[in-house]
Amino acid sequence: MKGSRGTRRSEFMEWAKTPTHARFSLIASGLTSVPIAEFPLQLEELEITGPGGYGYEPLRQRIARHAGVSKECVVAATGTSMANHLAMATTLNPGDEVLVEQPVYGPLLDVANYLGARLKPIPRRFDTGFAIELSEIEKAITRETRLIVLSNLHNPSGALIPAETLRAIGQMAQRCGARVLVDEVYLEMLFDGSAPFCFPIGEALARAGDNPFVVTNSLTKIYGLSGLRCGWVLASPELTRRMWLLNDLFGVNAAHPAEKMSVMAFDHLGRFRERARALLTANRGLLNAFLDSRTDLECFRPPAGTVVFPRLTHGDPEAFFKLLCEKYETTVVPGKFFEMPQHFRIGIGGDTAGLRAAFERLSAALDEFAKR
Repeated sequence: MKGSRGTRRSEFMEWAKTPTHARFSLIASGLTSVPIAEFPLQLEELEITGPGGYGYEPLRQRIARHAGVSKECVVAATGTSMANHLAMATTLNPGDEVLVEQPVYGPLLDVANYLGARLKPIPRRFDTGFAIELSEIEKAITRETRLIVLSNLHNPSGALIPAETLRAIGQMAQRCGARVLVDEVYLEMLFDGSAPFCFPIGEALARAGDNPFVVTNSLTKIYGLSGLRCGWVLASPELTRRMWLLNDLFGVNAAHPAEKMSVMAFDHLGRFRERARALLTANRGLLNAFLDSRTDLECFRPPAGTVVFPRLTHGDPEAFFKLLCEKYETTVVPGKFFEMPQHFRIGIGGDTAGLRAAFERLSAALDEFAKR
């Protein structure tokens, strides 16, 4: 796991934003975007410029209601990526010790490196379904640990961290004065209501002290509303105040039309949730059929979400990705961006017809690769 100070770029984001010219993409980890014709847009309510200040009040209220917290615990942010940046930059100083899950979503690691943190990996192993093992945290955590960084559902594998595990991690963090940052951007894809949201768990722990959890989320992944860039942080009021002030360094105010449209989205969130449920039900059937047909891939199958992280059982993965892209016009996310090069990430949030075509090409490429 990298730990050099002063990183000024994100290799994963640079790769993701560079056109590959592939017709079929399995890169995206969120749902395909909601078309404007399906958005409950009320043009008469849009304004170019808003009131300014620390957060658009109606949007903070909607986020607080959605998360089940007081609005004093909410910081609005430009997507989950900026939410994660604010959370880490507010809680860390250069040289602070940070425990980070491995594999880890690249930009989380990039921000920690950029802030000059000393990183210690918490392995999430393929053989255990990418579970968080409390014994690994117990071995790694010290009195110098300031932050534990996790994602739930896990990016890239989609694995779920159970509520009892989160509670135990929070207790360990409290004992050494650390905080726990949990990126929950995929968690609402558990449509059955069983999602173990961290902030309520942390509020229970806070009866004996401060809430150790800092939680990030957005409307981007599950709801197909990435273009609104509506993200947020949930934290204790003392910490959220510091985040608002830190955010003054990055910009004055958010784009007000996006704030207004985000309010409209929250007022119709059930519609977008049902759209997501229907799409992922169909697409997960395609994913399972594809995985069932392959003996050259090993894959943990998560309970929900839009990503899986299969492992090639043989061959040079870079050679395979080259074949897949150049001959079969299809792209996946190479596992090197998650520090596990034999794996690759598949996103299943696209339109069903396109996903079916992409899986056909992925299968053809795997068949050809197996003959080499």
